[in-house]
Amino acid sequence: MIQIEGLHKTYHSRRRDVVAVDGVDLAVARGEIYGVLGQSGAGKSTLLRCVNLLERPDAGTVVVDGVELTALKEKPLRAARRRVGMVHQHFALLSSRTAAGNVATALSHLPPSERHSRAELLLTRVRLPQHAAKRPHELSGGERQRLALARALARDPSVLLLDEPFAAVDAQTREILQFELLRIWDERPTAMVFVTHSIEEAVLLGHRVIVLKGRPSSIHETITIDLPNPRTRETLREPRFAELREQVWSTLMREAREAEFVLER
Repeated sequence: MIQIEGLHKTYHSRRRDVVAVDGVDLAVARGEIYGVLGQSGAGKSTLLRCVNLLERPDAGTVVVDGVELTALKEKPLRAARRRVGMVHQHFALLSSRTAAGNVATALSHLPPSERHSRAELLLTRVRLPQHAAKRPHELSGGERQRLALARALARDPSVLLLDEPFAAVDAQTREILQFELLRIWDERPTAMVFVTHSIEEAVLLGHRVIVLKGRPSSIHETITIDLPNPRTRETLREPRFAELREQVWSTLMREAREAEFVLER
């Protein structure tokens, strides 16, 4: 569903050029969930934004659902990007619109007569139907995050990208939303790639966890998470969960030590 080869991204400024991502290869199959971990500044968000070409890479190819996005010009790219849903860390909701109105902004491809019913259906899917007429400031952090997820799902995307989706909510809400995301994925298994700083979250949600090294960013290691589905709160207490969490932690620490060694040299 996602095929990335030789991805390279450099940010240019008057003072200096910064290579953010260098030589990343990645393949995500239909229905797979990939968690992305790495030190701060390791290029996690840049990698995600390059997948749907919010950031256009300088080199390499990005193929989503059989379409090479990196080969498209602006107009056909806009149409192809409907295959990709994106959930931002800080929601990126429109404060002047209701919850239903925010979802409807992603439904411009539908006739106006169909947008309202489709928005209501999506709000029901994320368990927010009673808040359709409320504006974002009237919603809790968890409700705003659900609304952002509903909007990302509006175009029935082939791929869902999530940039630290639960970082802005409290720990209890975060756990609730993690299992809500798994419930939604179970209803319709979609290829997902999510960036997180939480090892536990990466292991709970992911089928594979990528540990990035940087700078510039590249893949340090990919760890298979062989936990059974569906994953529940009981999963958190399984011995295998603890083993995988420790494996991911050790990999992150090893990458951090290697990065320090390079800096010292």
